[in-house]
Amino acid sequence: MKTAAQLLATASALLALALPARAADRPNILYIMADDHAAHAISAYQSHINKTPNLDRIAQQGMRFDRCFCVNSICTPSRACILTGKYSHKNGVPVFNRFDGSQPTAAKYLQAGGYYTGMIGKWHLGSDPTGFDRWTILPGQGVYHNPAFLEPSGRRVIHGYVTDIITDLAIDFLKHRPTDKPFFLMCHHKAPHRPWQPDDKHFTLYDDGDIPEPATLRDDYATRTDAAHETTMTIGKHLTLTDLKVAPPPGLTGDALLRWKYQRFIKDYLRCVASIDDNVGRLLDFLDRSGLRENTVVIYTSDQGFFLGDHGWFDKRFMYEQSIRMPFLVRWPGVTQPGSVQPAMALNVDFAPTFLEMAGLAVPADMQGHSLVPLLRGQRPATWRTSWYYRYYHDPGDHNTRAHYGVRTETHKLIYFWKKDQWECYDLLRDPDELHNIYNDPAAAGVVAALKTELYRLKKEVQDNDEFADQQPPHGVDGPFGPRAKR
Repeated sequence: MKTAAQLLATASALLALALPARAADRPNILYIMADDHAAHAISAYQSHINKTPNLDRIAQQGMRFDRCFCVNSICTPSRACILTGKYSHKNGVPVFNRFDGSQPTAAKYLQAGGYYTGMIGKWHLGSDPTGFDRWTILPGQGVYHNPAFLEPSGRRVIHGYVTDIITDLAIDFLKHRPTDKPFFLMCHHKAPHRPWQPDDKHFTLYDDGDIPEPATLRDDYATRTDAAHETTMTIGKHLTLTDLKVAPPPGLTGDALLRWKYQRFIKDYLRCVASIDDNVGRLLDFLDRSGLRENTVVIYTSDQGFFLGDHGWFDKRFMYEQSIRMPFLVRWPGVTQPGSVQPAMALNVDFAPTFLEMAGLAVPADMQGHSLVPLLRGQRPATWRTSWYYRYYHDPGDHNTRAHYGVRTETHKLIYFWKKDQWECYDLLRDPDELHNIYNDPAAAGVVAALKTELYRLKKEVQDNDEFADQQPPHGVDGPFGPRAKR
């Protein structure tokens, strides 16, 4: 618990930083975030498996970030990083533990700076939202059909499909906001999170043919460390009957069974994405009709990436590209160049300082991310990062994904599984699919040494002192048996 003096100090800091520009210069901010939406399932990112025309509208009318990454690829930690602008070891959420809502967040700074703030949809941080004038959240993961929601006044069930309902609630927030303030709305979707339950509208989408398989679906992990062999998130072995919805046809085995399971998984996943796309279109259309378009920043992202059969897996967690790469599309009329592409590295800890600079507010010195506003204006600072630090903690944990940290540069990646004392290294230019671990290749010794130096430099820079390496906080996010489930 924070002391009264600590709470007063936090409030004072918020007020000191809340020095807004003129109201007319401050845009509204609509932040739309899906859960587990891989960038390679968006046609603006050259998806080979689906079309997303409404998400593409944001890219066509704004900027597409091609190298946006998550510093801890799991739902709850990523959300804490986004709110605070700090790494997991600084915001206290390395795994699924409860978020301390008394700490400063972007929402609190914006609220203190005159913004009307809202949080609608999947929260997944255990504690109640703070810093929001209005909030309506799913308890824990929430469900796809006829979901319950939590509000300051209590719990209520809303009948319908969760993606439609969250959009309805977001539009209601926009309709009934105070018009003398700019707004900051976080619209967080449950979809396309497991167990990938589509709505009636898209239930038979893709029934007319097969979805192309990823090239690495049958990766044998020949050069990898133990971690890849030990994880329990393979399409072939670890999808459940709940995931697949029906039992496999009798007698189906081997590669034929793998192909069947992949189609069951990917089609339902993409059907959920199709509903997201439709509902993003509804929000964009509402902005157009209500005259809000020209002074509203629209951001679309996901809380992390996702394996879509890549390397034979579903889920995320690992520091491989499909897991850490986040879609990040931004339309800021008059600022972002329509149809532009940004290759500079962005991180989810950059989002909070970006919100604040957009609003004309000072960025606190203890935020570890950097505002993306210069990049959105098409100006890459000379000192912009060319490498970044990653850390995943949950070990042992779901899917038995081993704990690891690492560094990604513009050309290479080095990963250290510290509990196994094993290393992997990839040349991302020659081996973009990350199939060939070159850590023990004598020809790569110089590269490995340089990457280790950079890894430990970054680890020190972000002040990671192994706070949660051996003992993690108790889990506090509400699941089916958590305290919120009983409210």
